[in-house]
Amino acid sequence: MASLGGKEVRVKTSKGSLSVFVCGDQQKPALITYPDVALNFMSCFRGLFFCQEAVSLLLHNFCIYHVDAPGHELGAGVISSDVPFLNVDDLADQVAEVVDFFGLEKVFCLGVTAGAYILTLFAIKYEERVAALILVSPLCREPSWKEWIYNKILLNLLYFYGMCGLLKECLLLRYFSKELRCGMHGAESDILHYCRRLLDERQSLNVMRFLRALNERHDITEGLQKLQCKTLIFVGEWSPFHAESIHMNTVMNQKASVLVQVESCGSLVTEELPYAMLVPIEFFLMGFGFQSKTPFASIGSTGALSKNPSRHWCIAPELLSSESLGIKLKPIKTRPTIKT
Repeated sequence: MASLGGKEVRVKTSKGSLSVFVCGDQQKPALITYPDVALNFMSCFRGLFFCQEAVSLLLHNFCIYHVDAPGHELGAGVISSDVPFLNVDDLADQVAEVVDFFGLEKVFCLGVTAGAYILTLFAIKYEERVAALILVSPLCREPSWKEWIYNKILLNLLYFYGMCGLLKECLLLRYFSKELRCGMHGAESDILHYCRRLLDERQSLNVMRFLRALNERHDITEGLQKLQCKTLIFVGEWSPFHAESIHMNTVMNQKASVLVQVESCGSLVTEELPYAMLVPIEFFLMGFGFQSKTPFASIGSTGALSKNPSRHWCIAPELLSSESLGIKLKPIKTRPTIKT
């Protein structure tokens, strides 16, 4: 993303400093991103933002502010033991201070799993600052016993062994589908190789801080029921958080929430199947008056969508049109055939 003219900015907040990678024209509307645990903006959003179609749609309309969790940025050192641990409310408040730092009025938000929870909590606490949410495999309830115990195991691995091979494999289970991890189709192995390499660069104690905050998160269902901002939810069919994401959509305002299920995909849709996100996002943004520089929703089978794998997003595109964003939206399973 550095090739797109981005720059890193260190933002000092009342909860400590953090890295924000700014990409694009700061006179444009703002899109805030926040990655999942143990990831940063490069390992979480590289697949999506390196798509030429995403550049046409997102960078044409927005300035992107990639917010990394404390100590997760590229080249980060170990956070000092003197710095207190942050909880999820602290992390959401940090996002608010980032918005203030850059003088932003109302922002769009894009988050993945843990990052989706943080940005949703930010929207609940500062709803007047949020125009819309785009959430990927999001969370909204406190951890189940199964997740809580599993995270405790990961925390112990991080404490005693650091970013060891077993821990990285556990994280890959969190991010990606079995189909990708078992190498059932072509270039996906490059995604795993790149993700492992970036996980090697993470400081284990910093990851512990973020994972501990996530494992102590609270239920935000009540806040979701009152949230009025438009929300687009993506969930991978094989995501460990599939049921959680479905539940989140059911409790939100059905006139404002859209659910898109991505077939044969894990949690990290932005990396595993980024092209599956483009048309739903384009239709979603049409409701706010945004247009792609070179619209691709209507492109034929020889256009952008010809790059997609056969498994794809599962909602009727007309339901995401600007005319229909005010009605109840229901996911519809489809498996379109993509001609080459």
